[in-house]
Amino acid sequence: MRFEELLDQVGGFGPFQLWNVALLALPRVLLPMNFLLPIFLAAVPAHRCALPGAPANFSHQDAWLEAHLPREPDGTLSSCLYFNHSQALPNTTLWGAGQSPGLLEGEPSIMPCPQGWEYDRSEFSSTIATEAPPCLSLQWDLVCEQKGLNKATSTFFFAGVLVGAVAFGYLSDRFGRRRLLLVAYVSSLVLGLVSAASVSYIMFVITRTLTGTALAGFTIIVMPLELEWLDVEHRTVAGVLSSTFWTGGVTLLALVGYLIRDWRWLLLAVTLPCAPGILSLWWVPESARWLLTQGRVEEAHRYLLRCARINGRPVGEDSLSREALSKVAAREQVVRRPSYLDLFRTPRLRHISLCCMVMWFGVNFSYYGLSLDVSGLGLNVYQTQLLFGAVEVPSKLLVYLSVRHAGRRLTQAGTLLGAALAFGARLLVTSEMGSWSTALAVMGKGFCEAAFTTAYLFTSELYPTVLRQTGMGLTALVGRLGGSLAPLAALLDGVWLSLPMLTYGGIALLAACTALLLPETKQAQLPETIQDVERSALSRLQEEEMPMKQIQN
Repeated sequence: MRFEELLDQVGGFGPFQLWNVALLALPRVLLPMNFLLPIFLAAVPAHRCALPGAPANFSHQDAWLEAHLPREPDGTLSSCLYFNHSQALPNTTLWGAGQSPGLLEGEPSIMPCPQGWEYDRSEFSSTIATEAPPCLSLQWDLVCEQKGLNKATSTFFFAGVLVGAVAFGYLSDRFGRRRLLLVAYVSSLVLGLVSAASVSYIMFVITRTLTGTALAGFTIIVMPLELEWLDVEHRTVAGVLSSTFWTGGVTLLALVGYLIRDWRWLLLAVTLPCAPGILSLWWVPESARWLLTQGRVEEAHRYLLRCARINGRPVGEDSLSREALSKVAAREQVVRRPSYLDLFRTPRLRHISLCCMVMWFGVNFSYYGLSLDVSGLGLNVYQTQLLFGAVEVPSKLLVYLSVRHAGRRLTQAGTLLGAALAFGARLLVTSEMGSWSTALAVMGKGFCEAAFTTAYLFTSELYPTVLRQTGMGLTALVGRLGGSLAPLAALLDGVWLSLPMLTYGGIALLAACTALLLPETKQAQLPETIQDVERSALSRLQEEEMPMKQIQN
Protein backbone atom coordinates (compact mmCIF):
# COMPACT_ATOMS: atom_id res chain seq x y z
CA MET A 1 0.00 0.00 0.00
CA ARG A 2 1.22 3.50 -0.91
CA PHE A 3 0.43 6.74 0.88
CA GLU A 4 -1.80 7.84 -2.04
CA GLU A 5 -4.15 4.96 -1.19
CA LEU A 6 -4.37 6.18 2.40
CA LEU A 7 -5.18 9.68 1.10
CA ASP A 8 -7.97 8.24 -1.04
CA GLN A 9 -9.56 6.85 2.13
CA VAL A 10 -9.34 10.02 4.19
CA GLY A 11 -9.81 12.50 1.30
CA GLY A 12 -7.02 13.93 -0.82
CA PHE A 13 -8.74 17.28 -1.29
CA GLY A 14 -11.40 18.73 0.95
CA PRO A 15 -12.02 21.09 3.88
CA PHE A 16 -8.97 19.72 5.71
CA GLN A 17 -6.61 20.60 2.84
CA LEU A 18 -8.25 23.97 2.23
CA TRP A 19 -7.94 24.80 5.92
CA ASN A 20 -4.28 23.83 5.77
CA VAL A 21 -3.70 26.09 2.75
CA ALA A 22 -5.44 28.97 4.57
CA LEU A 23 -3.33 28.50 7.70
CA LEU A 24 -0.16 28.57 5.61
CA ALA A 25 -1.23 31.68 3.69
CA LEU A 26 0.40 34.11 6.12
CA PRO A 27 4.00 33.03 5.41
CA ARG A 28 3.33 33.40 1.70
CA VAL A 29 2.08 36.95 2.22
CA LEU A 30 5.02 37.88 4.46
CA LEU A 31 7.71 36.55 2.13
CA PRO A 32 7.32 39.09 -0.71
CA MET A 33 6.76 41.88 1.79
CA ASN A 34 10.23 41.13 3.20
CA PHE A 35 12.01 40.08 0.01
CA LEU A 36 10.87 43.17 -1.92
CA LEU A 37 11.08 45.51 1.06
CA PRO A 38 14.32 47.19 -0.20
CA ILE A 39 12.22 48.90 -2.89
CA PHE A 40 10.98 51.21 -0.12
CA LEU A 41 13.41 50.51 2.71
CA ALA A 42 16.54 51.35 0.68
CA ALA A 43 15.05 53.90 -1.72
CA VAL A 44 17.35 56.79 -2.62
CA PRO A 45 15.45 60.10 -2.96
CA ALA A 46 16.81 63.16 -4.72
CA HIS A 47 19.64 64.67 -2.69
CA ARG A 48 22.40 67.27 -2.75
CA CYS A 49 25.20 68.44 -0.51
CA ALA A 50 24.13 70.13 2.72
CA LEU A 51 25.29 73.68 2.07
CA PRO A 52 25.74 75.93 5.10
CA GLY A 53 24.38 79.41 4.77
CA ALA A 54 21.54 78.60 2.39
CA PRO A 55 18.54 80.70 3.51
CA ALA A 56 15.39 78.66 4.03
CA ASN A 57 13.20 81.13 2.15
CA PHE A 58 15.72 82.23 -0.44
CA SER A 59 13.67 83.60 -3.35
CA HIS A 60 16.31 82.77 -5.95
CA GLN A 61 17.38 79.36 -4.56
CA ASP A 62 17.89 77.78 -8.00
CA ALA A 63 20.37 80.45 -8.93
CA TRP A 64 22.01 80.10 -5.53
CA LEU A 65 22.45 76.32 -6.06
CA GLU A 66 23.91 76.95 -9.50
CA ALA A 67 26.60 79.04 -7.88
CA HIS A 68 27.48 76.28 -5.41
CA LEU A 69 26.93 72.96 -7.26
CA PRO A 70 28.63 71.74 -10.44
CA ARG A 71 26.69 70.06 -13.21
CA GLU A 72 26.85 66.44 -14.30
CA PRO A 73 27.45 65.60 -17.99
CA ASP A 74 23.68 65.20 -18.48
CA GLY A 75 23.14 68.80 -17.31
CA THR A 76 21.67 68.08 -13.88
CA LEU A 77 23.11 69.57 -10.71
CA SER A 78 25.49 67.21 -8.92
CA SER A 79 24.14 65.21 -5.97
CA CYS A 80 27.56 64.36 -4.58
CA LEU A 81 29.90 67.32 -5.19
CA TYR A 82 30.02 71.05 -4.50
CA PHE A 83 32.26 74.06 -5.15
CA ASN A 84 34.47 74.87 -2.19
CA HIS A 85 33.45 78.51 -2.68
CA SER A 86 30.72 79.97 -4.83
CA GLN A 87 31.46 80.81 -8.43
CA ALA A 88 30.17 83.41 -10.77
CA LEU A 89 27.37 82.29 -13.09
CA PRO A 90 26.94 80.80 -15.66
CA ASN A 91 27.83 77.45 -14.13
CA THR A 92 30.51 75.14 -15.51
CA THR A 93 30.16 71.38 -16.01
CA LEU A 94 32.06 68.62 -14.26
CA TRP A 95 34.03 67.63 -17.34
CA GLY A 96 34.28 70.83 -19.29
CA ALA A 97 37.13 71.12 -21.79
CA GLY A 98 38.53 67.73 -20.79
CA GLN A 99 39.60 68.75 -17.29
CA SER A 100 38.14 69.52 -13.91
CA PRO A 101 37.03 73.11 -13.35
CA GLY A 102 39.05 73.01 -10.16
CA LEU A 103 42.22 72.88 -12.25
CA LEU A 104 41.46 76.07 -14.13
CA GLU A 105 43.03 79.24 -12.83
CA GLY A 106 40.56 81.35 -10.94
CA GLU A 107 37.93 78.59 -10.88
CA PRO A 108 36.63 77.12 -7.61
CA SER A 109 37.67 73.51 -6.94
CA ILE A 110 35.14 70.67 -6.72
CA MET A 111 34.94 68.78 -3.44
CA PRO A 112 32.87 65.90 -1.96
CA CYS A 113 30.08 66.85 0.41
CA PRO A 114 31.72 67.63 3.80
CA GLN A 115 28.62 67.99 5.99
CA GLY A 116 26.28 65.30 4.71
CA TRP A 117 23.33 65.68 2.39
CA GLU A 118 19.92 67.26 2.19
CA TYR A 119 17.20 64.91 0.94
CA ASP A 120 13.91 65.40 -0.83
CA ARG A 121 11.48 64.02 1.75
CA SER A 122 8.31 64.50 -0.29
CA GLU A 123 8.15 60.77 -1.14
CA PHE A 124 9.91 59.16 1.84
CA SER A 125 10.26 60.61 5.32
CA SER A 126 13.27 58.35 5.89
CA THR A 127 15.00 55.32 4.39
CA ILE A 128 18.22 53.54 5.33
CA ALA A 129 19.91 55.65 2.63
CA THR A 130 18.86 58.92 4.27
CA GLU A 131 19.55 57.79 7.84
CA ALA A 132 21.97 60.34 9.28
CA PRO A 133 24.65 58.81 11.54
CA PRO A 134 24.88 60.18 15.09
CA CYS A 135 28.65 59.83 14.68
CA LEU A 136 30.90 59.04 11.72
CA SER A 137 31.73 55.52 12.93
CA LEU A 138 28.09 54.43 12.59
CA GLN A 139 28.08 55.18 8.84
CA TRP A 140 24.65 55.71 7.29
CA ASP A 141 23.98 58.26 4.48
CA LEU A 142 24.20 55.46 1.88
CA VAL A 143 24.53 57.68 -1.20
CA CYS A 144 27.30 58.79 -3.56
CA GLU A 145 30.50 56.95 -2.57
CA GLN A 146 28.46 54.75 -0.19
CA LYS A 147 25.74 53.73 -2.68
CA GLY A 148 27.31 50.30 -3.06
CA LEU A 149 26.64 49.67 0.63
CA ASN A 150 22.97 50.39 0.01
CA LYS A 151 22.81 47.71 -2.72
CA ALA A 152 24.81 45.37 -0.50
CA THR A 153 22.03 45.26 2.11
CA SER A 154 19.89 43.21 -0.31
CA THR A 155 22.85 41.00 -1.15
CA PHE A 156 23.53 40.26 2.52
CA PHE A 157 19.83 39.59 3.12
CA PHE A 158 19.63 37.04 0.32
CA ALA A 159 22.92 35.52 1.46
CA GLY A 160 21.14 34.89 4.76
CA VAL A 161 18.23 33.31 2.90
CA LEU A 162 20.76 31.13 1.09
CA VAL A 163 22.23 29.83 4.36
CA GLY A 164 18.77 29.41 5.86
CA ALA A 165 17.60 27.35 2.89
CA VAL A 166 20.35 24.81 3.54
CA ALA A 167 19.72 24.70 7.29
CA PHE A 168 15.91 24.52 7.17
CA GLY A 169 15.90 22.03 4.29
CA TYR A 170 18.06 19.58 6.20
CA LEU A 171 16.56 20.15 9.65
CA SER A 172 12.93 19.92 8.53
CA ASP A 173 13.61 16.55 6.88
CA ARG A 174 15.17 15.42 10.16
CA PHE A 175 12.95 17.01 12.83
CA GLY A 176 9.72 17.69 10.97
CA ARG A 177 8.04 20.49 9.01
CA ARG A 178 5.82 21.88 11.76
CA ARG A 179 8.53 22.22 14.41
CA LEU A 180 10.89 24.07 12.08
CA LEU A 181 8.08 26.34 10.90
CA LEU A 182 7.70 27.47 14.52
CA VAL A 183 11.44 28.19 14.65
CA ALA A 184 11.13 30.28 11.46
CA TYR A 185 8.21 32.31 12.86
CA VAL A 186 9.81 33.08 16.24
CA SER A 187 13.25 33.94 14.87
CA SER A 188 11.76 36.12 12.10
CA LEU A 189 9.74 38.07 14.68
CA VAL A 190 12.62 38.63 17.10
CA LEU A 191 15.20 39.51 14.45
CA GLY A 192 12.78 41.80 12.61
CA LEU A 193 12.15 43.79 15.79
CA VAL A 194 15.89 44.09 16.44
CA SER A 195 16.47 45.23 12.83
CA ALA A 196 13.94 48.03 13.23
CA ALA A 197 15.86 49.26 16.29
CA SER A 198 19.25 49.27 14.53
CA VAL A 199 21.50 52.16 15.52
CA SER A 200 24.21 51.58 12.90
CA TYR A 201 24.62 50.25 9.39
CA ILE A 202 26.63 47.25 10.63
CA MET A 203 23.93 46.32 13.14
CA PHE A 204 21.26 46.62 10.46
CA VAL A 205 23.15 44.43 7.97
CA ILE A 206 23.81 41.70 10.54
CA THR A 207 20.22 41.56 11.79
CA ARG A 208 18.75 41.68 8.26
CA THR A 209 21.06 38.86 7.19
CA LEU A 210 19.89 36.74 10.12
CA THR A 211 16.28 37.69 9.33
CA GLY A 212 16.81 36.36 5.82
CA THR A 213 18.10 33.11 7.32
CA ALA A 214 14.93 32.81 9.41
CA LEU A 215 12.55 33.69 6.57
CA ALA A 216 14.12 30.95 4.43
CA GLY A 217 12.18 28.49 6.56
CA PHE A 218 8.94 29.78 5.04
CA THR A 219 10.21 29.26 1.49
CA ILE A 220 11.37 25.71 2.20
CA ILE A 221 8.59 24.34 4.40
CA VAL A 222 5.26 25.80 3.31
CA MET A 223 4.85 24.37 -0.21
CA PRO A 224 5.88 20.77 0.64
CA LEU A 225 3.73 20.82 3.78
CA GLU A 226 0.74 21.66 1.59
CA LEU A 227 1.54 19.23 -1.24
CA GLU A 228 2.18 16.25 1.04
CA TRP A 229 -1.47 16.33 2.13
CA LEU A 230 -2.85 16.59 -1.43
CA ASP A 231 -3.72 13.94 -4.00
CA VAL A 232 -2.28 14.01 -7.52
CA GLU A 233 -5.35 15.50 -9.15
CA HIS A 234 -5.53 18.63 -6.99
CA ARG A 235 -1.87 19.47 -6.49
CA THR A 236 -1.89 21.96 -9.38
CA VAL A 237 -4.95 23.95 -8.33
CA ALA A 238 -3.80 24.06 -4.69
CA GLY A 239 -0.27 25.06 -5.67
CA VAL A 240 -1.47 27.92 -7.86
CA LEU A 241 -4.09 28.95 -5.27
CA SER A 242 -1.52 29.15 -2.51
CA SER A 243 0.86 31.12 -4.74
CA THR A 244 -1.77 33.84 -5.15
CA PHE A 245 -1.04 34.78 -1.54
CA TRP A 246 2.43 35.81 -2.72
CA THR A 247 0.75 38.13 -5.22
CA GLY A 248 -1.36 39.50 -2.38
CA GLY A 249 1.83 40.22 -0.45
CA VAL A 250 3.38 42.07 -3.41
CA THR A 251 0.29 44.24 -3.79
CA LEU A 252 -0.10 44.77 -0.04
CA LEU A 253 3.51 45.96 0.15
CA ALA A 254 2.68 48.81 -2.24
CA LEU A 255 -0.20 49.88 0.01
CA VAL A 256 1.76 49.56 3.26
CA GLY A 257 4.74 51.37 1.73
CA TYR A 258 2.47 54.19 0.60
CA LEU A 259 0.90 54.58 4.04
CA ILE A 260 4.12 54.23 6.08
CA ARG A 261 6.97 56.41 4.81
CA ASP A 262 9.42 55.84 7.69
CA TRP A 263 11.66 52.77 7.23
CA ARG A 264 11.64 51.71 10.90
CA TRP A 265 7.85 51.68 11.18
CA LEU A 266 7.60 50.01 7.78
CA LEU A 267 9.91 47.23 8.95
CA LEU A 268 7.78 46.79 12.07
CA ALA A 269 4.63 46.60 9.94
CA VAL A 270 5.93 43.63 7.93
CA THR A 271 7.39 41.89 11.01
CA LEU A 272 4.60 41.98 13.61
CA PRO A 273 2.22 39.65 11.67
CA CYS A 274 4.59 36.81 12.64
CA ALA A 275 2.99 36.93 16.11
CA PRO A 276 -0.46 35.64 15.00
CA GLY A 277 1.38 33.22 12.71
CA ILE A 278 2.94 31.59 15.77
CA LEU A 279 -0.52 31.09 17.27
CA SER A 280 -1.86 29.61 14.01
CA LEU A 281 0.61 26.71 14.21
CA TRP A 282 -1.61 25.13 16.88
CA TRP A 283 -3.93 24.05 14.05
CA VAL A 284 -1.33 23.27 11.34
CA PRO A 285 -0.94 19.49 10.90
CA GLU A 286 2.42 17.78 10.57
CA SER A 287 2.99 15.92 7.29
CA ALA A 288 1.68 12.37 7.69
CA ARG A 289 3.92 11.33 4.78
CA TRP A 290 6.97 12.51 6.69
CA LEU A 291 5.80 10.89 9.94
CA LEU A 292 5.50 7.51 8.21
CA THR A 293 8.98 7.80 6.68
CA GLN A 294 10.23 8.30 10.26
CA GLY A 295 8.25 5.32 11.58
CA ARG A 296 6.03 7.50 13.79
CA VAL A 297 2.85 5.54 13.06
CA GLU A 298 0.78 6.71 16.06
CA GLU A 299 1.11 10.40 15.18
CA ALA A 300 0.41 9.75 11.50
CA HIS A 301 -2.65 7.72 12.46
CA ARG A 302 -3.99 10.59 14.59
CA TYR A 303 -3.55 13.17 11.80
CA LEU A 304 -5.10 10.89 9.17
CA LEU A 305 -8.16 10.32 11.36
CA ARG A 306 -8.49 14.08 11.82
CA CYS A 307 -8.26 14.55 8.06
CA ALA A 308 -10.99 11.94 7.49
CA ARG A 309 -13.26 13.50 10.12
CA ILE A 310 -12.95 17.05 8.73
CA ASN A 311 -13.38 15.85 5.14
CA GLY A 312 -16.50 13.91 6.14
CA ARG A 313 -15.11 10.51 5.16
CA PRO A 314 -16.62 7.53 7.05
CA VAL A 315 -13.32 5.99 8.07
CA GLY A 316 -13.09 4.14 11.37
CA GLU A 317 -10.01 3.06 13.25
CA ASP A 318 -10.45 -0.48 11.90
CA SER A 319 -10.44 0.46 8.20
CA LEU A 320 -7.46 2.76 8.83
CA SER A 321 -5.68 0.34 11.10
CA ARG A 322 -2.30 0.79 12.65
CA GLU A 323 -1.22 -2.44 10.99
CA ALA A 324 -1.89 -0.98 7.55
CA LEU A 325 0.00 2.18 8.46
CA SER A 326 2.88 0.11 9.80
CA LYS A 327 3.17 -1.63 6.43
CA VAL A 328 3.25 1.72 4.64
CA ALA A 329 5.80 2.99 7.13
CA ALA A 330 7.95 -0.13 6.66
CA ARG A 331 7.97 0.47 2.93
CA GLU A 332 8.80 4.17 3.18
CA GLN A 333 10.76 4.39 6.40
CA VAL A 334 14.09 6.16 6.17
CA VAL A 335 16.90 3.77 7.05
CA ARG A 336 19.35 6.62 7.74
CA ARG A 337 19.15 10.37 8.12
CA PRO A 338 18.94 12.36 4.88
CA SER A 339 21.93 14.39 3.73
CA TYR A 340 22.70 16.65 0.81
CA LEU A 341 25.05 14.01 -0.56
CA ASP A 342 22.01 11.76 -1.10
CA LEU A 343 20.88 14.18 -3.81
CA PHE A 344 23.94 13.22 -5.89
CA ARG A 345 24.46 9.53 -5.09
CA THR A 346 22.18 8.08 -7.79
CA PRO A 347 22.23 9.03 -11.50
CA ARG A 348 18.65 10.25 -11.90
CA LEU A 349 18.55 12.23 -8.66
CA ARG A 350 21.92 13.77 -9.50
CA HIS A 351 20.60 14.85 -12.92
CA ILE A 352 17.47 16.37 -11.34
CA SER A 353 19.48 18.23 -8.68
CA LEU A 354 21.97 19.76 -11.11
CA CYS A 355 19.26 20.91 -13.52
CA CYS A 356 17.11 22.32 -10.71
CA MET A 357 20.08 24.28 -9.37
CA VAL A 358 20.61 26.03 -12.73
CA MET A 359 16.88 26.58 -13.17
CA TRP A 360 16.39 28.10 -9.72
CA PHE A 361 19.40 30.38 -10.12
CA GLY A 362 17.91 31.75 -13.34
CA VAL A 363 14.41 32.14 -11.88
CA ASN A 364 15.62 34.11 -8.84
CA PHE A 365 18.24 36.15 -10.70
CA SER A 366 15.78 37.41 -13.32
CA TYR A 367 12.86 37.88 -10.89
CA TYR A 368 14.72 39.98 -8.33
CA GLY A 369 16.77 41.77 -10.96
CA LEU A 370 13.53 43.13 -12.40
CA SER A 371 11.51 43.46 -9.18
CA LEU A 372 14.09 45.45 -7.20
CA ASP A 373 14.74 47.94 -10.02
CA VAL A 374 11.60 50.04 -10.37
CA SER A 375 13.27 53.15 -11.77
CA GLY A 376 13.07 54.51 -15.30
CA LEU A 377 9.50 53.33 -15.99
CA GLY A 378 7.81 56.73 -15.92
CA LEU A 379 5.87 55.92 -12.73
CA ASN A 380 6.55 56.55 -9.06
CA VAL A 381 7.69 53.66 -6.89
CA TYR A 382 4.20 53.00 -5.45
CA GLN A 383 2.49 52.88 -8.84
CA THR A 384 5.19 50.59 -10.23
CA GLN A 385 4.95 48.18 -7.29
CA LEU A 386 1.14 48.11 -7.54
CA LEU A 387 1.36 47.43 -11.28
CA PHE A 388 3.93 44.68 -10.73
CA GLY A 389 1.61 43.10 -8.18
CA ALA A 390 -1.45 43.35 -10.42
CA VAL A 391 0.26 41.63 -13.37
CA GLU A 392 0.94 38.58 -11.21
CA VAL A 393 -2.78 37.72 -11.16
CA PRO A 394 -3.04 36.84 -14.88
CA SER A 395 0.35 35.12 -14.62
CA LYS A 396 -1.17 32.71 -12.05
CA LEU A 397 -4.01 31.96 -14.46
CA LEU A 398 -1.46 31.32 -17.21
CA VAL A 399 0.39 28.87 -14.97
CA TYR A 400 -2.79 27.07 -13.92
CA LEU A 401 -3.92 26.49 -17.49
CA SER A 402 -0.48 25.73 -18.83
CA VAL A 403 0.65 23.15 -16.26
CA ARG A 404 -2.64 21.26 -16.68
CA HIS A 405 -2.41 21.06 -20.46
CA ALA A 406 1.20 21.60 -21.52
CA GLY A 407 2.76 20.12 -18.37
CA ARG A 408 5.25 21.42 -15.84
CA ARG A 409 8.40 21.18 -17.94
CA LEU A 410 7.17 23.13 -20.97
CA THR A 411 5.51 25.73 -18.73
CA GLN A 412 8.74 26.27 -16.82
CA ALA A 413 10.82 26.59 -19.97
CA GLY A 414 8.23 28.76 -21.73
CA THR A 415 7.86 31.29 -18.92
CA LEU A 416 11.63 31.65 -18.56
CA LEU A 417 11.93 32.11 -22.33
CA GLY A 418 9.22 34.80 -22.20
CA ALA A 419 11.15 36.61 -19.46
CA ALA A 420 14.38 36.42 -21.50
CA LEU A 421 12.64 37.84 -24.58
CA ALA A 422 11.16 40.69 -22.53
CA PHE A 423 14.62 41.59 -21.23
CA GLY A 424 16.03 41.41 -24.76
CA ALA A 425 13.26 43.59 -26.21
CA ARG A 426 13.92 46.28 -23.60
CA LEU A 427 17.45 46.58 -24.96
CA LEU A 428 16.00 47.69 -28.29
CA VAL A 429 13.72 50.34 -26.77
CA THR A 430 15.09 53.89 -26.67
CA SER A 431 14.65 56.27 -23.76
CA GLU A 432 12.06 58.24 -25.76
CA MET A 433 9.79 55.14 -25.93
CA GLY A 434 8.92 55.20 -22.23
CA SER A 435 5.52 53.51 -22.54
CA TRP A 436 7.03 50.59 -24.48
CA SER A 437 9.71 50.13 -21.82
CA THR A 438 7.05 50.09 -19.11
CA ALA A 439 4.92 47.57 -21.02
CA LEU A 440 7.90 45.25 -21.58
CA ALA A 441 8.92 45.50 -17.93
CA VAL A 442 5.40 44.54 -16.83
CA MET A 443 5.34 41.62 -19.29
CA GLY A 444 8.74 40.50 -18.03
CA LYS A 445 7.52 40.67 -14.43
CA GLY A 446 4.52 38.52 -15.34
CA PHE A 447 6.69 35.86 -16.97
CA CYS A 448 9.18 35.92 -14.09
CA GLU A 449 6.40 35.42 -11.56
CA ALA A 450 4.91 32.59 -13.65
CA ALA A 451 8.34 30.93 -13.73
CA PHE A 452 8.62 31.29 -9.94
CA THR A 453 5.18 29.77 -9.33
CA THR A 454 5.90 26.84 -11.61
CA ALA A 455 9.34 26.24 -10.08
CA TYR A 456 7.93 25.64 -6.59
CA LEU A 457 5.32 23.19 -7.85
CA PHE A 458 7.65 21.44 -10.30
CA THR A 459 10.56 21.00 -7.88
CA SER A 460 8.35 19.72 -5.05
CA GLU A 461 7.08 16.98 -7.36
CA LEU A 462 10.53 15.94 -8.58
CA TYR A 463 12.08 15.02 -5.23
CA PRO A 464 11.04 12.02 -3.09
CA THR A 465 9.40 12.55 0.30
CA VAL A 466 12.48 11.41 2.22
CA LEU A 467 14.57 14.12 0.51
CA ARG A 468 11.94 16.66 -0.56
CA GLN A 469 12.86 19.31 2.00
CA THR A 470 16.56 18.66 1.50
CA GLY A 471 16.17 19.01 -2.26
CA MET A 472 14.11 22.16 -1.88
CA GLY A 473 16.77 23.49 0.46
CA LEU A 474 19.53 22.88 -2.08
CA THR A 475 17.67 24.47 -4.98
CA ALA A 476 16.56 27.39 -2.81
CA LEU A 477 20.18 27.84 -1.73
CA VAL A 478 21.33 28.24 -5.33
CA GLY A 479 18.25 30.31 -6.12
CA ARG A 480 18.96 32.74 -3.32
CA LEU A 481 22.53 32.99 -4.56
CA GLY A 482 20.95 34.30 -7.77
CA GLY A 483 18.75 36.63 -5.74
CA SER A 484 21.73 37.96 -3.78
CA LEU A 485 23.72 38.66 -6.96
CA ALA A 486 20.82 40.34 -8.78
CA PRO A 487 21.10 43.73 -6.96
CA LEU A 488 24.86 43.79 -7.56
CA ALA A 489 24.38 43.05 -11.26
CA ALA A 490 22.53 46.38 -11.50
CA LEU A 491 25.86 48.10 -10.79
CA LEU A 492 27.17 46.77 -14.12
CA ASP A 493 25.55 49.77 -15.80
CA GLY A 494 28.74 51.61 -14.87
CA VAL A 495 30.58 49.36 -17.35
CA TRP A 496 27.92 49.42 -20.07
CA LEU A 497 24.40 50.79 -19.65
CA SER A 498 22.74 47.73 -21.24
CA LEU A 499 24.89 45.10 -19.49
CA PRO A 500 22.53 44.46 -16.51
CA MET A 501 19.55 43.82 -18.80
CA LEU A 502 21.65 41.59 -21.05
CA THR A 503 22.85 39.62 -18.03
CA TYR A 504 19.35 39.09 -16.65
CA GLY A 505 18.02 37.96 -20.04
CA GLY A 506 20.95 35.66 -20.78
CA ILE A 507 20.69 33.84 -17.46
CA ALA A 508 16.91 33.42 -17.91
CA LEU A 509 17.50 31.90 -21.37
CA LEU A 510 20.05 29.44 -19.96
CA ALA A 511 17.59 28.41 -17.23
CA ALA A 512 14.85 27.89 -19.85
CA CYS A 513 17.05 25.49 -21.81
CA THR A 514 18.00 23.62 -18.65
CA ALA A 515 14.35 23.16 -17.62
CA LEU A 516 13.78 21.14 -20.79
CA LEU A 517 16.19 18.50 -19.47
CA LEU A 518 14.00 17.69 -16.46
CA PRO A 519 11.37 14.89 -16.45
CA GLU A 520 7.68 15.73 -16.69
CA THR A 521 5.65 15.28 -13.47
CA LYS A 522 2.15 15.97 -14.81
CA GLN A 523 -0.34 13.50 -13.28
CA ALA A 524 2.55 11.59 -11.67
CA GLN A 525 2.42 10.27 -8.11
CA LEU A 526 4.76 11.92 -5.64
CA PRO A 527 7.83 9.68 -5.24
CA GLU A 528 8.32 8.49 -1.67
CA THR A 529 11.85 7.04 -1.80
CA ILE A 530 15.03 7.43 -3.82
CA GLN A 531 14.27 4.07 -5.41
CA ASP A 532 10.94 5.45 -6.68
CA VAL A 533 12.81 8.20 -8.56
CA GLU A 534 15.27 5.78 -10.11
CA ARG A 535 12.52 3.28 -11.03
CA SER A 536 10.43 5.97 -12.70
CA ALA A 537 13.45 7.00 -14.75
CA LEU A 538 14.05 3.40 -15.81
CA SER A 539 10.40 2.82 -16.77
CA ARG A 540 10.38 6.08 -18.72
CA LEU A 541 13.50 4.95 -20.60
CA GLN A 542 11.90 1.60 -21.40
CA GLU A 543 8.78 3.33 -22.72
CA GLU A 544 10.93 5.47 -25.01
CA GLU A 545 12.87 2.45 -26.30
CA MET A 546 9.77 0.33 -26.99
CA PRO A 547 8.66 2.17 -30.18
CA MET A 548 12.21 1.93 -31.53
CA LYS A 549 12.23 -1.84 -31.02
CA GLN A 550 8.86 -2.14 -32.76
CA ILE A 551 10.19 -0.21 -35.73
CA GLN A 552 13.27 -2.44 -35.91
CA ASN A 553 11.11 -5.58 -35.79
